[in-house]
Amino acid sequence: MSQLPVPDPERVVLLAPTAKDAELTHSILSEAGIACHVCADLAEAAREVSVGAGALLLTDAVVGDRDIDSLIAVLHEQPAWSDIPVIVLSGPAAESLESARMMALLGNITVLDRPVRLTTLVSSLRTAIRARRRQYQIRDHLSDLRSAELQLRDADRRKDEFLATLAHELRNPLAPIRNALQIIRLRGDDKPTLEQARTMMERQLGQMVRLIDDLLDLSRITRGKLNLRKERIDLATVVRNAVDAAHPLIEATGHALTVELPADPVFLDADPVRIAQVLSNLLNNAARYMERGGRMWLTAEHCNGEIRLSVRDTGVGIPANALTSIFEMFTQVDRSLEKSHGGLGIGLTLVKRLVEMHGGTVEARSGGPGTGAEFIVNLPAVAMASPQSRLDDGGAPTASAAKCRILVADDNVDAAESMGTMLRLMGNEVRTVRDGMQAVEEAAEFRPDVILLDIGMPRLNGYEAARRIREERWGKGMILVALTGWAQDEDKRKAKDAGFDGHVTKPVELTYLEEVLAGLQADPSRSALFSSK
Repeated sequence: MSQLPVPDPERVVLLAPTAKDAELTHSILSEAGIACHVCADLAEAAREVSVGAGALLLTDAVVGDRDIDSLIAVLHEQPAWSDIPVIVLSGPAAESLESARMMALLGNITVLDRPVRLTTLVSSLRTAIRARRRQYQIRDHLSDLRSAELQLRDADRRKDEFLATLAHELRNPLAPIRNALQIIRLRGDDKPTLEQARTMMERQLGQMVRLIDDLLDLSRITRGKLNLRKERIDLATVVRNAVDAAHPLIEATGHALTVELPADPVFLDADPVRIAQVLSNLLNNAARYMERGGRMWLTAEHCNGEIRLSVRDTGVGIPANALTSIFEMFTQVDRSLEKSHGGLGIGLTLVKRLVEMHGGTVEARSGGPGTGAEFIVNLPAVAMASPQSRLDDGGAPTASAAKCRILVADDNVDAAESMGTMLRLMGNEVRTVRDGMQAVEEAAEFRPDVILLDIGMPRLNGYEAARRIREERWGKGMILVALTGWAQDEDKRKAKDAGFDGHVTKPVELTYLEEVLAGLQADPSRSALFSSK
């Protein structure tokens, strides 16, 4: 948008018939505190008015000048918000029809009869300037509205692009999942083929879950609902977790990754899950924007009390004008179909928000298209000390869930039956129902050890079903787990208030479900799940 001129709305443009009149009027207005610019002729007056002024002061002698048309043209070319006040000092000679017609063409005109009292002249000019000031305020307001409209249009365009991209990204993994199901149906007795189909389905399902998790995380950050769980962590461990998370995409695209870490241990006071998420997002971003067989480097160094992490690639690069905007919501460098690299355009936004929540900074660097890109993250480091002792993969094994009676309630028939089959294969006795009312009735008869309740069910939602079960003597000792697609912090709070012992977000992995059941059975407070994912 072009920059609007910034004229002085207090200035009076004066055109008097003689130099003596001009000098006297200028002196009077100056003593009254009114800024005044004296013009030598109509051409100069027209130029000054075109720049902008608070008011125009003329005499009837000037109105009769043959060059008045140039001034009238400027007054008629004003923008819609502008209507410069024109004050004409008129004597009896100006009462002719021709003079009246010319005055009418001046537009917003006030005629003062000569000789005019000074107080009347000053008062009229001050009134005109106040009105003119309001016109400039309207101009600024209109400019703000236009700017806001452009921003809304851009946001709406980006929203539409995002929704189209979201549909595309969700359909991408659905296609191979459907294909794998067809393969299983056609080659159900071929174990190698089944294993290949199963692996592909797991990989594609993981991609869908990551997309949805990124959306939920960004929503939590935007609403200030995401809390960091900071602890003293070893950078090498976080990097290893990030590389493991990004490995499937890096391997699928045939890229080579080089990791370089300091020789001595480096520690951060950070949320290990979120820092690993930052690095894996940067690695995934680099992998998407390179031709097959590219090179990537993940390096870390400790300097000046900060940890500097760099993810560099040999990919498509970033134009100079996009180095800052690339961190904005739903932004991708190139959305053309022939250069589609996948992703929702929120990964880098998520990176920036998470880094800033840790008190750090992130920047993008690139020499331009075709030169690759580098993303640099700076995070505060902590003193070189041994991290707090905690169980790792070599610690005590996770207790496996004891076999138990489980009731599954979900209005999605496929979800309920598949969950029931999975739990039976684990050795549990399982029953399934389709709504909240059936869940209460079946719980009274079956007396399960554990109830997995969906939230959005007909007849009786999961919250109300949980409350009714808790009201019964037989229901007070049961383990209630909300198994739902609603994953915000507010949803977890509602589940806890309704009497649930845990909250698990769909889709849930089998190993994680085993850990949930084992943890709830072993935890007398039954609160383990409300601080987890």
